[in-house]
Amino acid sequence: MARGIRRKCKHCLKLFRPDPRTQHRQRYCSAPACRAASKAASQARWLAAPESQGYFRDSWHVDRVKAWRRRHPGYWRKRQSGGAALQDVRITQPTGSTSKTAKTVLPPLQELITAQPAVLIGLIAHIVGTPLQDEIAHTTKRLLRLGRDILALNSELRS
Repeated sequence: MARGIRRKCKHCLKLFRPDPRTQHRQRYCSAPACRAASKAASQARWLAAPESQGYFRDSWHVDRVKAWRRRHPGYWRKRQSGGAALQDVRITQPTGSTSKTAKTVLPPLQELITAQPAVLIGLIAHIVGTPLQDEIAHTTKRLLRLGRDILALNSELRS
């Protein structure tokens, strides 16, 4: 085994041998939990830096993205529906005879529950006609106020 410096991981506190190419900068071992801690620490450092405050949130970036979207109409819709899938579609294979499994099998309730936020955001983006987060947030706040007003009106009518 090659000799080299050993360093204590900042997350799990175990000794490890850093990669020779990055040994001067590597402070975390390669365990998945430690890699996640390294990523979180890196992101926290980046977010705390003054030059990172409001990154991609100022009006110049919003205008730039809107201009790009005007030049590429429907790009995000094409990518969502007709583009190549990032994951292969899993085709379930029957385990027994097909006569027993001929009924349509619904996805588990947990999958439907976890998909609801994405469906809601997708629906709002479809209504607004753009996937820009600022537009979706504005419409979501307006819909929330409207929903609360309707619920308040219904509770007053019941009283």
